[in-house]
Amino acid sequence: MKYIFLIIFTLLGINSSFSDEKLRIFIDENSKYVIKSSSKTVDVILKKIDDFNEEKVTQFLILWKNKELYYIKKSKKIVLAKKANDNSYEALDVFSKLVIKKLVKKELKKIKPNSGVRTKISSALVRFQIFSKDEEKRLISIKALEKKILPEHLDLLRKALSLEQNMILRNRLQNLLYLAILEFSQNEIEKIKVLDKLSGNTSIGTRAAFSKVLRTSKIMVTDDLKEVKNKNVARIIIPENTVKNKYGEAEPINILFKNKPELNILKAYEIAEKNGYVKKRVSLENIKNILENNIENGKVFGVNVTELNNISKRIDIYNKFAIENNKESYKTLSDLENDLSKLHFYTTYMEKSKKVTDKAIQVLSSINLKVKFYKYLDLFIDGLSLASIYFLGAIGLAITFGVMRVINMAHGEFIMMGAYTGYVVQLYISNHTLSLIIAFPVAFLITFLAGVIMERLVIRHLYKNPLDTLLATFGISIALQQLAKNIFGTQARPLTSPQWLDGAMSINDDLSISYIRIAIFILGLIFFLLLLFVMKKTRFGLETRSVTQNPAMAANMGINPQKINMLTFGFGSGIAGIAGVAIGLFSKVTSELGSEYIVQSFMTVVVGGVGSIWGTLAGASLIGFLQKIIEWFNPSNTLAAQTYMIIFIILFIQFRPRGLVALKGRAANEQ
Repeated sequence: MKYIFLIIFTLLGINSSFSDEKLRIFIDENSKYVIKSSSKTVDVILKKIDDFNEEKVTQFLILWKNKELYYIKKSKKIVLAKKANDNSYEALDVFSKLVIKKLVKKELKKIKPNSGVRTKISSALVRFQIFSKDEEKRLISIKALEKKILPEHLDLLRKALSLEQNMILRNRLQNLLYLAILEFSQNEIEKIKVLDKLSGNTSIGTRAAFSKVLRTSKIMVTDDLKEVKNKNVARIIIPENTVKNKYGEAEPINILFKNKPELNILKAYEIAEKNGYVKKRVSLENIKNILENNIENGKVFGVNVTELNNISKRIDIYNKFAIENNKESYKTLSDLENDLSKLHFYTTYMEKSKKVTDKAIQVLSSINLKVKFYKYLDLFIDGLSLASIYFLGAIGLAITFGVMRVINMAHGEFIMMGAYTGYVVQLYISNHTLSLIIAFPVAFLITFLAGVIMERLVIRHLYKNPLDTLLATFGISIALQQLAKNIFGTQARPLTSPQWLDGAMSINDDLSISYIRIAIFILGLIFFLLLLFVMKKTRFGLETRSVTQNPAMAANMGINPQKINMLTFGFGSGIAGIAGVAIGLFSKVTSELGSEYIVQSFMTVVVGGVGSIWGTLAGASLIGFLQKIIEWFNPSNTLAAQTYMIIFIILFIQFRPRGLVALKGRAANEQ
């Protein structure tokens, strides 16, 4: 049996060598077309080379394109060249890479195809590679076609699509074929079918293809309306004018101005002039030159030069001269409009079939509606993401502020402490997923204890003095910021998200959602549901609500208001710590991190309704969406967006001081 295999492999080798030899002979016989190739002569090689081994042909074309081929001057044989140790050169066979002979440098010359030849070689390479057995080569060919499709690729794509088995490559080929049909096919029915199939495709490539179908000509002019009706007209254009001098005359358009018309009267007259429909117009510059050339003894046609500072006067003098000498008079704006009134200005589609362009317009209109929808959806998702961040940052403050009526200016620093906790955990645990799982409870515990200590040492002594509480917590926030700077320095520290949170979920070319945004939203939702459960279904929540609504009655029922205040303040601070870990995943972790969110947090709580979880959610949603909408209208100035948002909130509070969801009880009564 082994002898049978040996014979088969030997025969295959012989066949391969025979194939190489045939290609080698062909190239030697046509070497002149390779050595001195041009964009015309190169076709002699490229049209006949299809009959040979695909792999070897591809090899040869790549070498040719990359300027790696040489030829022996005497024999005109095409070879590869390699410098030997003795400063001589070795001529190598193009395919086997075996040494043919040794030569000196002057016996060899490099083949340097020009850009036109290289372009045609690239096109030929695409033709060979697209039918390759190697999927990677086919992919390379498809990518090359996606950059530039030529008319000759239409049949190539049809054939390649019929043979392709890989579904991913097949889909890309199908899209390419659609685009090629729209651009190069002469079959009206085929184009309309493709347009129907692309009606739901909002990709940038598809929209670019539609723009090619709807390409228009330059502005044309005619005096025969029937001529216009017989063409696939894109637009009928009416000349307008927005630029006039102080005398009411048309001025040359050489400056930028607002409300520029599609076709200015002067430009329209120029087009009509080039096409022979009107006489050449005398410009103000022409008049000036004519008058200057006719100055005699300080006068022009009997008028003193000093009187010609007035443009209107110049025109009058010139018109008299023109009438006397049978010259063309100066045409005013009214004259131009009168001359152009009998003419028709228009553009036509490059696509001759009106059915195709009508269908393209219909489908493109539908696609543009979908694109607008995706843009609005992207805006909604951005707003939702920002609302989730604001909710996470504010919910802890809502609890402490609502129950205890304490204006905690250090709340932002608890967020900062949580972010730094996540950073420290990652220093010891390299697995980012595991580090996050550990960081959340650790951050909660640390900030919970910090909140309890702060409440016991400072806050509980200042309940009856809100202003003192504000000043005290503000001082604590500065102290915590300085402590963070002393420990971690002023440089931003990285809090790295897990790899599975990198990148984005791509819906289409117009909409993609980053995984980190999805994670923040899910985390915000989890927190919302968890807090609802704690406040509605647990003893702690019941006691907290009791103290909020009527602290005296709660005390009479055996509830310790001071203990609840302590635990509530600690609980709100702990939530801020968890929020800090989440915020640190997409924000720079610095000592000033908390100060970036404290203002938004207070606005969220006040707008939503003090002490209400539902109110905090409503407030975060309102502020988040409002900010994104304002930024959408003014994307280049986020500071202005924040300013407008603050103004809106101030006005909102004037009409609804208790917020969107008013809370009954102590917090509400003390507002």
